[in-house]
Amino acid sequence: MTETRTELRKLNDMSDGRTRIMDTVLRDSHQSLIATRMRTADMLELTDLLDKVGYWSLEVWGGATFDACLRFLKEDPWERLKTLRKALPNTRLQMLLRGQNLVGYRHYSDDVVEKFVSRSAKHGIDVFRIFDALNDTRNIEVAMRSVKEAKAIAEACICYTTSPVHTHEGFAEMATKLVNMGADTICIKDMAGLLTPDAAHDLIGKIREKVDIPIHLHSHDSSGLASMSYMKAIEAGANIIDTGISSMASGTSQPPTESMVAAFKGTKYDTGLDLSLLADIAEKVREIRKKYKRFESEFTGINPRTLVVQIPGGMISNLANQLKEQNALDKMNEVFDEIPRVRKDMGYPPLVTPSSQVVGTQATLNVLMGERYKVITSETRNYFKGLYGKPPGEVNDYAMKKAIGDEEPITCRPADLLEPELDKIARKNDDKLKTIEDMLSYAIFPVVAMEFFEQREAGTLEPESLEMPEDLLGSSGNASPAPHLSPSEFNVTVHGETFHIKVAGAGHQVDGKRPFFLKVDDRLEEVMLESLTEVVPSTAGEIEGDSMARSFRPRAKQEGDVTTPVPGKVISVKVAVGDKVEEGDTVLTVEAMKMENEVHAPISGEVKKIMIKVGDSVNPDETLIEIE
Repeated sequence: MTETRTELRKLNDMSDGRTRIMDTVLRDSHQSLIATRMRTADMLELTDLLDKVGYWSLEVWGGATFDACLRFLKEDPWERLKTLRKALPNTRLQMLLRGQNLVGYRHYSDDVVEKFVSRSAKHGIDVFRIFDALNDTRNIEVAMRSVKEAKAIAEACICYTTSPVHTHEGFAEMATKLVNMGADTICIKDMAGLLTPDAAHDLIGKIREKVDIPIHLHSHDSSGLASMSYMKAIEAGANIIDTGISSMASGTSQPPTESMVAAFKGTKYDTGLDLSLLADIAEKVREIRKKYKRFESEFTGINPRTLVVQIPGGMISNLANQLKEQNALDKMNEVFDEIPRVRKDMGYPPLVTPSSQVVGTQATLNVLMGERYKVITSETRNYFKGLYGKPPGEVNDYAMKKAIGDEEPITCRPADLLEPELDKIARKNDDKLKTIEDMLSYAIFPVVAMEFFEQREAGTLEPESLEMPEDLLGSSGNASPAPHLSPSEFNVTVHGETFHIKVAGAGHQVDGKRPFFLKVDDRLEEVMLESLTEVVPSTAGEIEGDSMARSFRPRAKQEGDVTTPVPGKVISVKVAVGDKVEEGDTVLTVEAMKMENEVHAPISGEVKKIMIKVGDSVNPDETLIEIE
């Protein structure tokens, strides 16, 4: 480690009372406002200026950025980290680590956690903000120990929430426990922007009475309260606050950096940061943000309703994007109403990844299916099994019964049940896994990472387009979509008049007829179609030039036809032709809305035909497997 890195990993004396700033522009700000889509090249436009500011740290990695890099941006997240480390030599780099979940959505074995932390520290992370979604400290033990071994700064988190089972006194006791585990700093992670000014003052005051290490407050401006809460928290003894440069701030992001710097200027809490330099950065970010217009959402502004729904900022923008992909954005408010009900059923977990994703996706499925818990994700099932840890409160008996039947939940540390994973991955001897970092990416996101590695080897890595769909429409006046435009959207000319057609959704087939919902020049129309064939097009098709490549699968009509309840991507097939299965056995797994959904055998019998493979995109009403 260089001398500069060693210095960056020292905790500076904070007895001067000055407020320290962590800026989130390179991570949480764009995760919260533009669905985690900022590319590394655009970040590098900012690094020269950012490195001059004198931030306590810059958040640059972790959270959803790892997934987004591989899945959407077609960037290697490890290369992003190394690149940013080189471009920001004078600034602490910080990441968000989900404890035993790392940067994924399930618990990983201890060997994966240990190696991930050590490689992250080697490649540039100085501060690890470590949290567990349920505040189950058993789930951060290994990550904390690994950070200390790497001689980096361990920032242990308390996930703040309000519920009948959470109190400020309980959070203060947790802070004491985290100090005893080796925490260098304590972070209050107010991911949904729930802290009111008085609550912030009371909470920080109670924690300050218990601990004497720096206290770092993270909040989102979702309810419009965060900047006021920051002021009261600093007065009560907090040392560091999270902000976002103004052109990527507010709403579901953090309060503006410049505003907080100005608010403390001339007081004993003065940050000492240069407002004119920050203004220059804000101007650059303002121009960069314009590139990502297609990922902006009407749901990322200030909305005090979040005080009731308790949805974190990053979750809102991603949930809106996922509902849009399901052609169900109009159901956003119904999902907002369902989320608190599901959260109560699950024993009031704080809504932060991955618990926010588990609760949010289950709530979405409850709304889309028209029946609560008709479809249950693998993660919901695992939550009730205890594989995420101990729920904060009592869970709902009906929901638990629907999820796991008569099975007893576990009571041990969930990772104690996991076998080491890295040796098994190494024995695969797959030449696409070229480095230990590749192995770690594969361990966390096997399907997404392998797709990335295959495209990397073939030289076909291409990030998703930044263009708005209307910018991609062909202008030839025919019904052929332009390259890279979804086949569900096109222009068509009839008798000299051109119409913009978009397929907004489809209903279930009844008596051989199926309704389709079409937007014709933004006006929604319902069209009833009668099938003349027994095949349906799969969304696995892609546009290549002006040609449409599609695969076809038979429409589900027999009792033994296996279908998926929601559109998604196949991530595992559990059976082979000739296998005997029992009704209810898991036969494949589909990823939808970043959650795994098990698909079960509808009858007992023999697998006669399999019409999908791992990586295929699938739709409801398609027959994926035939069982007789």
